[in-house]
Amino acid sequence: MRLNDPLVTSFSYEGKKYQIDLAFDNVLDVFDVLNDDLLRDNEKVEISLKLLLGDQSYEATVDLWNHIYESFIHTESKQPIEYDRKGNPMPVIEDDNKKFIDLDKDAEFIFASFQQAYGMNLYEQQGKLHWREFQSLLNGLPSDTIMQRIISIRMWEPSKGESTEYKQTMRKLQKIHALDDEEPEEVD
Repeated sequence: MRLNDPLVTSFSYEGKKYQIDLAFDNVLDVFDVLNDDLLRDNEKVEISLKLLLGDQSYEATVDLWNHIYESFIHTESKQPIEYDRKGNPMPVIEDDNKKFIDLDKDAEFIFASFQQAYGMNLYEQQGKLHWREFQSLLNGLPSDTIMQRIISIRMWEPSKGESTEYKQTMRKLQKIHALDDEEPEEVD
């Protein structure tokens, strides 16, 4: 995201110009389609393109879908390359890709946090708030919001000096707010 670039409402692909609806609620609908196990992959592509491109004439292709997904929807936090003293790239330590937020399961906490932090009712922003704006605001939530507190609970790992009572409380909170039925490790 660059602040001097306009938010994407159209794009060109293989010589054709497309209008695209990247309102955050529309993108969340696309995620629902992608997670629907009853749909075949080609159906997911077709429905997702229909949601994003509307009734324009286009050929529903996987290549078009991949371009849209990679260019406008998917954001990957890229880890900076670290170098040793001789300038050689250091080996990348694989993160276990642990999720700390789920847009579906955390919807009420996200809603409450946007209301608290920005005075923004996300229901009133449907069809208006662009996906990139939504992501930026979500990533920038202040630490005193419920969503950020839940994320810190999910990220918590026990350390020396913490009381047994505190550790038990945090493990209990991690169980309450766990994603995908994850169980926190039992480490003292």
